[in-house]
Amino acid sequence: MEVTHPFPPLYDAASRILILGSFPSVKSREQRFFYGHPQNRFWRVTAAVFGCAVPQTVEEKRAFLLRHHIALWDVIARCEITGSSDSSIRNVTPNDLSVILEAASIRQIFVNGGTAAKYYEKFQQKLTNRPAVRLPSTSPANAAWTEARLRAAWEIIAEPARQP
Repeated sequence: MEVTHPFPPLYDAASRILILGSFPSVKSREQRFFYGHPQNRFWRVTAAVFGCAVPQTVEEKRAFLLRHHIALWDVIARCEITGSSDSSIRNVTPNDLSVILEAASIRQIFVNGGTAAKYYEKFQQKLTNRPAVRLPSTSPANAAWTEARLRAAWEIIAEPARQP
């Protein structure tokens, strides 16, 4: 079934890093915000990286991201997908990242997992002329990575986010 991304990117002029996922899960599409599935470790991992309490509500999550100069969006604007399965993604239309890159001083682009990396490299890297750092997926499907290992790998986002 073809699905269109149901919510806009989160960023402001002070955003210094951009984290890109692949496409929102069913839960995220229902909540109309990123990483809405309770088993996804994104919020726990990023909160730990910045030494903060885990944000719970959408408003707390927005405030957390902006406070730490993080822009958040997904690589894919529209695709055919079965449920939340990245492996089922077909017929991709990419998001236009220029809306963020022209409005914010993004110093580094990170991708959350292999699917985001694959589609970023295929569709967007030539346009942005910027490589992305691939991080291990925070998805519960990435069971090989414990939360502690994820936190250690994701520490890399802190430095460019904190630079003035």
